[in-house]
Formats: sequence, C-alpha cells, structure tokens
Amino acid sequence: MVPRSAKVSGDAVSHPLFARLYARFSVSADLKGGIAAYRAELLTGLSGRVIEIGAGNGLNFAHYPPAVSEVVALEPERILRRAAVEAAVRADVPVDVVPGTAEALPVKSEAFDAAVASLVLCSVRDVDRALAEIRRVLRPGGELRFFEHGVAATPGLARTQRALDRTVWPRLFGGCHTARDTVAAIEAAGFELGAYRRLRIPETGPRLPTSPCVIGTARRPAGA
Repeated sequence: MVPRSAKVSGDAVSHPLFARLYARFSVSADLKGGIAAYRAELLTGLSGRVIEIGAGNGLNFAHYPPAVSEVVALEPERILRRAAVEAAVRADVPVDVVPGTAEALPVKSEAFDAAVASLVLCSVRDVDRALAEIRRVLRPGGELRFFEHGVAATPGLARTQRALDRTVWPRLFGGCHTARDTVAAIEAAGFELGAYRRLRIPETGPRLPTSPCVIGTARRPAGA
C-alpha cells in the first residue's frame, strides 16, 4: 500500500532546460572529472534490494555490484527519467525506473536493504522530510549510502554559498542548494553515522561553490 504522503505527481519536479544541460555535462564530469570513481566507491559492497533517490540520468546504474538483486530508481524529472530508463536497459542488475519525489517515496515501509542518495539532497525541497522517508523505507539496520556536495568548512566560501542559495543558484541549477549540511541532516534524521570523508571536487583548479563534498554511510538503527 502506498502511504498517503506518497500520492503526489511523479512529475512534480520540472526543470527541462537544466535537465538537458545536466544530461550532457554530468557524463563529461564522470569521465573527465573523476566522478565515476566516486560513484563506484559509493556502491561497492551493496547487496539485496536498493532504492536510489533521484537517479538523474542513471549514471550510477553501471556501478551496482552483482549482489544487488533489484534497484528501484526514483526520478521526478521527466527528461532525466527517460535517460535513466535507457541507462537501466544497459545495467548489469535489474533496475526499475519510476516517477516519485524524495519527500513522498511511493514504496512500502521497511522494504529495502539499502538506499542511495547521490548528488540529490542538495536539490530536494524538504531535506528533513526526504531523510525521514528514506529511513521509513529502509529495514531496521538498513544502510544509507550518500555522496553529496554541501556547505564549505571555510567561512568565506560558506558565506558565498549561502548568498547564492538565496538568489540565483537554485533557479539556474534545478533547485540545487550549495550550503546544506548533509552529515548533520542525516544524523538529525535518526540515522547512525558510519564512516565518511570530505572531498574537494575537482581536486585541483578553481574552488567552486559545489566543490566541498562528502561520501559515506549511515544506518537506520536496528531497533528502530
């Protein structure tokens, strides 16, 4: 049974111009910017049923290990979802691409062994609600894998990020916010944090508002 909160339009998110641009530059970033290696690291060791939140154009699909029995990949943006469906056909594991938003996951509670949030929590409308939904659909002890960009550790860049978030950045980049504190939000949502590390992407060259990143794991507590 789909929970009442999940009864929303799968195309409630629409950023057609950004979606077309993202479908192009994300592939280049994977190949030339080293993002593909982080995707592989993020998904290493996963098994069982996995839900991927905001699958975009499906660039994670090629990196799921054989022990994954099924991936349910949600993508609310129609153009990106079409690209994800094409990527799912080429994947080595079963991938079902469906419409849906992070704040109202159209799946049963405690139905998944793992959840993947990859460069998506920056753009969801309500981070707390999205993380509560992820926690709901994970079985007790289930794992959340996250790879996100977020607030900088340096005050100067953090101020710039917050200024951009209040003005042009979300409008230009599909609702993206650069100054969200992913790790703090995950912990506040009731997850037990596992290992994680901070990254800078790209590693060299100019530091962008999206350069500060984090990759890591968390779990829904076994008794909750």
